[in-house]
Amino acid sequence: MPRMERWAEFSAATKLDGIGVSEIIRIGAQARALVAKGHDVIMLNAGEPDFPTPDNIKLAGINAILTNQTRYTALDGTLALKAAIRRKFLRENGLDFADDEISVGAGAKQVLFNILMATLNPGDEVIVPLPCWTSYLDMIKLAGGVPVCVSCPEDAGFRLSADALRAAITERTRWLLLNSPSNPTGAIYSSAHLHALGAVLRDACRVGVIADDIYEHVRYSDVPFATMAAVCPDLRPRVVIVNGVSKAYSMTGWRIGYVAAPAQMIAAMAVVQSQCSSNPCSISQAAAIEALDGPQDSVRAHCRDFQQRRDMIVDLLNSIPDIRCTLPDGAFYAFADVRTLLARPSVIGQGITDDMALCQFFLNECHVAVVPGSCFGAPGYMRLSYASSESMIALSLARMKAGVERLLAQ
Repeated sequence: MPRMERWAEFSAATKLDGIGVSEIIRIGAQARALVAKGHDVIMLNAGEPDFPTPDNIKLAGINAILTNQTRYTALDGTLALKAAIRRKFLRENGLDFADDEISVGAGAKQVLFNILMATLNPGDEVIVPLPCWTSYLDMIKLAGGVPVCVSCPEDAGFRLSADALRAAITERTRWLLLNSPSNPTGAIYSSAHLHALGAVLRDACRVGVIADDIYEHVRYSDVPFATMAAVCPDLRPRVVIVNGVSKAYSMTGWRIGYVAAPAQMIAAMAVVQSQCSSNPCSISQAAAIEALDGPQDSVRAHCRDFQQRRDMIVDLLNSIPDIRCTLPDGAFYAFADVRTLLARPSVIGQGITDDMALCQFFLNECHVAVVPGSCFGAPGYMRLSYASSESMIALSLARMKAGVERLLAQ
């Protein structure tokens, strides 16, 4: 009998090289470790509304349990939920989809991952405007694709221009990934912006658009929401719309995201989902139907509260020496420019030379968890979530202001 080799020491797959746990999650873990040691840490790092899930949605979930809706469902969503999603698109976006053009997953993040896994071949490129949500780039890499990052400066509204899009397209480009309203900047692509991008895409027939619309209902003007499939209907066959119930309905833990796309793509995504998670939670699907079909008063009320918090946190940030922040148009993040602060000799002299170090200072010395802009492809900035109470916002910004004043006084 041949001699058996000993089990080698574990080594991760090479596909994970350069990819780690989300920086936002890592910062949250650091903050919780400080809390466990008795420190009072305020969390402004996570994109999670502090409002409870509305009662009518919770009751729908409870009823699903009581009526034994606890078995496997159809792979990518029940017909009842798909019908509710179809009604949502028709009512709010003027888009009519069939059942086989809708898929439901365990959150918008899984849906995005399914899209990339189902459509990218090795070396295919995905154009991603920066700043962007930190997970986009790693998901593209895990799917075998190549992220093509295009910096979109603040003086351009953090938005991708038509000229920049044209310059980024190559023969390997497969997707343009647009997030509006944006995480982390809150930037919104209007109909005019999308028309300009659409004009470029008409000449690039192989390039599709992934529209991440998860913050659709967190906007601070009465201007109608714009999404590429509605603005440029001729491009609809190559547009994929991602959305979910997490942000609008305070249902982050329920894990329901959905996508509208051509039927062939939905079928390919189903193959991916069938081999990783199968159907999303049956109880959460029942609750999501109520979220989409039920009263929308809570969505509007929460948005008004977010707007008040936005105004408050931006004012407080601008009162801190050498920090500057403009008003975001949507989502619930303030994206503050700290480059002037980082250039101060007294700050550099204390070993704080970049946004990563500055955010560690705010966490360890001020006990406020915020996320460095480098995580989003924008060094010299930091992101603060204002999905928290006004009292917590006021206290956290007071701590940060005191911390900055200490740095500048050295």
